[in-house]
Amino acid sequence: MRPFPLTLAAALAATLLLTGCDDDKTGGDDVKNADRKSGSACALGDMGVEVGAGAAPAAGDTGTVTVTLTNKGAQCSLKGFPGVDLHFKDGTTSVSPDEGAQAQSLTLAKGNTTSFTITYVRGEAGSAESLDVHKASFTLPGDTNTAHDLEWTYGEVARTNGTQASVSGFETSGD
Repeated sequence: MRPFPLTLAAALAATLLLTGCDDDKTGGDDVKNADRKSGSACALGDMGVEVGAGAAPAAGDTGTVTVTLTNKGAQCSLKGFPGVDLHFKDGTTSVSPDEGAQAQSLTLAKGNTTSFTITYVRGEAGSAESLDVHKASFTLPGDTNTAHDLEWTYGEVARTNGTQASVSGFETSGD
């Protein structure tokens, strides 16, 4: 018996297995978005996420965490503010929009980006007036059942007179 036919059969079986994955709804962008209408609410699962931070160096300083989203799916829209929660040992608190910020409607074509910024005041470590945040999570308007978690490594968040954090609206990127 020659090993060649067995090797060929194994390769053919592997090819068929991999080809069968194309019908999976979690496959490539075109398949994944086949059921979503162009211009509908943006889905978090269709977004690439990048995080950049200007961490507050000391208690009382202001820091920022900027989240950039790249649409990898069909054209979609964002109407409103991102929903942001800060998670700490004893619970979760929601972050309010920046004071005076106006929600806008934004359309993202495939490949376009947008960003939003979480601004916070760093709290004093171990203080009763600080939240020892370990994670932040966010949702998109129209896709509030899917959250993206971010490890929070930027220190405590002050909570004098309420949590000292806010979130901006969506900003356009590029041209």
